[in-house]
Amino acid sequence: MEDVTSGLKDLSLGQVPVYLLKTKSSPTDAYEDYFKELDNGKYKPVFVPVLDHMFREDTLRTLRRSAERFAFASGSEADARRKATNNPAKKYGGIIFTSQRAVDAFATVVAKLDPTKIDALFDKNMPLYVVGPATANGVKALGLPCPVYGQHTGNGEALAGFILEWHMTMPRDVTHLDGRKLPLLFLVGEQRRDIIPKTLQSENLPYHHQIQVLEVIVYETGEMATFEEDFTSLIRAAKVAKVKEQWVIVFSPQGCEAMLNALGWLDPKSASFNEGLREVMSGPMKTRVATIGPTTRDFLRQELGFDPDVCARQPTPEGVGEGMRESGEE
Repeated sequence: MEDVTSGLKDLSLGQVPVYLLKTKSSPTDAYEDYFKELDNGKYKPVFVPVLDHMFREDTLRTLRRSAERFAFASGSEADARRKATNNPAKKYGGIIFTSQRAVDAFATVVAKLDPTKIDALFDKNMPLYVVGPATANGVKALGLPCPVYGQHTGNGEALAGFILEWHMTMPRDVTHLDGRKLPLLFLVGEQRRDIIPKTLQSENLPYHHQIQVLEVIVYETGEMATFEEDFTSLIRAAKVAKVKEQWVIVFSPQGCEAMLNALGWLDPKSASFNEGLREVMSGPMKTRVATIGPTTRDFLRQELGFDPDVCARQPTPEGVGEGMRESGEE
């Protein structure tokens, strides 16, 4: 594994490190692109992976077989299978992606399909729903003929509302004969919020407006065993480089305690934040913390007694950047 401190080796004089506590997205990362250009190169994005993701290979094999049997398509070949088996081939009216890891997992499915049959295996009007621009970029890179929607939503609640509205406009081939929508496939990890399934399947909705959601766990997540050690090494390297200012961008509650501990801000007895330790351990180097949304902010407040300097109004690079600028103006 690459030494995380290598991200500081080409740090320019006066440049501000921005530690992104996440795995770099592929093929490109929206946060890296944004911070490289922000304020004429003032910031230096450095990735510090927090989570270790493991794909569920058996589940992904099942999804590949389903795709090969036209679970995501209608059309002539799918119709031929329907006539042969007396069952409709198409099973899903769309796919929901709310994390880059889910995109990466499904990418392994797509990679094993016959590339000459992709257009036949995925309907060109089947929606792929995403929760933000970073996820949208990853989904578009899959090379499927399907349209991508929802990159403006920013969170699961907003995406669920958008899906309800958008699905009302979908053509007949993504509905059951009785008017109910075909289920949406929701690719998730072990730990996820249930706001999307609850909203789309709410009994408060008229029956014909309800959308069944089939959640399929395609990856498991745990905190990387080396994260605290890696982050500690990075902070030490920043001090050696005489960094005067740095930002830590936190993307999830996982790793928060290790992050504060690496900074030296946790009281060893109470395991909670100590302002005095922050002043002592930071010294002349100013370290500020931003979260991409209220979930992580509230975890830091309630579980560790730490109030981050910034909570982005929108979970996007732009949302984080705006919060950082406003914090600097105070």
